[in-house]
Amino acid sequence: MIFSEGVIKNAQKIVDDCMGHEDAFCQSRCPMSTDVKKYVNLIGEKKYDEAIKVIREKLFLPNTLGRICAHPCEKDCRRGVEFNQPVAIAALKRFAAEQADNESIWDTTTGSPTGKKVAIIGAGPAGAQAAIDLRKKGHAVTIFDKLNVVGGMMRVGIPEYRLPRDIIDREYSYLDKLGVEMKLGVEIGKDISFNELREKFDGVIIAHGAHKGNIIPMAGHKAEGVYPATEYLKEISLTQQFPRAGKRVMVIGGGDVAMDCARSSWRIGATEVYQCSLEDMAKLPASQEEIHESLEEGVVFNAGWGPLEIIEKDGKVTGIKIQKVKSILDKEGKFNPQYEGEAKIIEVDTVIMATGQLVEDVSGGVLPQTRGGRYEVDKETLATKLDNVFVAGDAAGGFIVVEAMALGRKAANSIDRYLKGQDLRADRDLKNEWTYETKLNVPLPEGTEDLQRLHTNMRPAEERKKDFAQSDLGFTEEQAVKEASRCLVCECKLCMRECVMMNDFGICPKDIVAGLVEEGKMEAMLAYSCNACDNCTIVCPHELPMKNIFIGSRKDFVKANNGESPIKGHGAIKIHQILGFSKLFTTKIRGGKK
Repeated sequence: MIFSEGVIKNAQKIVDDCMGHEDAFCQSRCPMSTDVKKYVNLIGEKKYDEAIKVIREKLFLPNTLGRICAHPCEKDCRRGVEFNQPVAIAALKRFAAEQADNESIWDTTTGSPTGKKVAIIGAGPAGAQAAIDLRKKGHAVTIFDKLNVVGGMMRVGIPEYRLPRDIIDREYSYLDKLGVEMKLGVEIGKDISFNELREKFDGVIIAHGAHKGNIIPMAGHKAEGVYPATEYLKEISLTQQFPRAGKRVMVIGGGDVAMDCARSSWRIGATEVYQCSLEDMAKLPASQEEIHESLEEGVVFNAGWGPLEIIEKDGKVTGIKIQKVKSILDKEGKFNPQYEGEAKIIEVDTVIMATGQLVEDVSGGVLPQTRGGRYEVDKETLATKLDNVFVAGDAAGGFIVVEAMALGRKAANSIDRYLKGQDLRADRDLKNEWTYETKLNVPLPEGTEDLQRLHTNMRPAEERKKDFAQSDLGFTEEQAVKEASRCLVCECKLCMRECVMMNDFGICPKDIVAGLVEEGKMEAMLAYSCNACDNCTIVCPHELPMKNIFIGSRKDFVKANNGESPIKGHGAIKIHQILGFSKLFTTKIRGGKK
């Protein structure tokens, strides 16, 4: 069967331009490609068991991420783009986990043993994700971490009032069930050398995070009472105290880490807590939730005021001088802060610098590092100059937890290929290794209302700032169902809603005509089921010519079947064709008269 050029050309256009298989915006912006639309709508239908299964197809930390994920998915949510009210995706993930995440549904199957061993440096989200994926492929995995607890920076960098420790431990127990070996309290370069690790294992993944704090070398930075945020948060996370801190605390920085430092200060006994940053309130890099909660708890913001000097007396901090920022970058776009107006001094006895974190080298100088201590790697494969060493997480440039996990997955895919002797680049499914662009471009459904985003329930500020108990209590069931119902179910299936017939042959036009393009095949019944109403094309955002394919292919079917319909029982068609050209049933027009 040979179809005409016009039919094939129209079919190719549909295969190229149909958006029926395109992912929703939220899914394309998730580095782990989580099917957000699917699980959010299952929550709206109160199908929590099904929702958590969808989440766990990609994420082993649903309850953790539901609390602390920076949710890049929400930034491209259509309700956010159109109304500045994105669906509360992260909070809904947490709700599903709290309602239905039972260990009995955890997939603990692993691949057949390969005899290969992989060492992973770091028990944070990147190392853990890499370990999971490698065990699924049948490799033996051992994680080394110098901390005596799992979780990496999630454990020692995110305060307990945001992320309860029992949640981390429960979700990390998944690795034990998979047979991942943990060696905690082991420091690479001290307890075991990097070279020894390479010799004992077939492959190594470096994923130990950015645990070293950054101190701005301004006047007074060596005074007693100046600490990096990493050291401050780590000690508070492990002990719920920081005896070296005073009562009046200044936090330098405007990101989430700065907010965590400021809010933690109340909980260890501070009586005054201040913040200053080069960025003003409108441009603070911290999440709006963290800023709002910090303000509620009484942190005094000096956003848009830069630190000039730490005042000291007898070697101890007594205050800090700050000045209004005029500009941060110069005309060439280089970092060069300029100030204006009169400087002011705030009396404090403790200064916390939340101004960046660094990756410490564990390779003994063998691997070159770039800005922030991150290793030089091939961006597509995360390979280093050493053939059996790969990098993931903060050490490779991941800045948030879900990004670290995605890099862990990418490193695992690469090292699996290396161990099998396969090409590291060929035929990689990049959509499952990072964010990607979706071609979805559909109008808002007619009559879409601007529905208010619901917020989770917080303990009163004056109560919560006194302890490390969970501050955010999450959604009630009623709230979760209502919030999930705000999802616009972003997809392009307008034609399928308009045409009952096409639903019998596929889920979208691309699905329906793919065989015509790839194999030159089409079911005759498909062509003859179309009634040529053209409504599918009318509602299609790209006005794709579905009717033209169906009607055009009918002619091809008849031609290939010696002038007759290929459909059994369509004998009447031949009679209609004969009669349609007979003198009896045809009216001729001659000379303008009938």
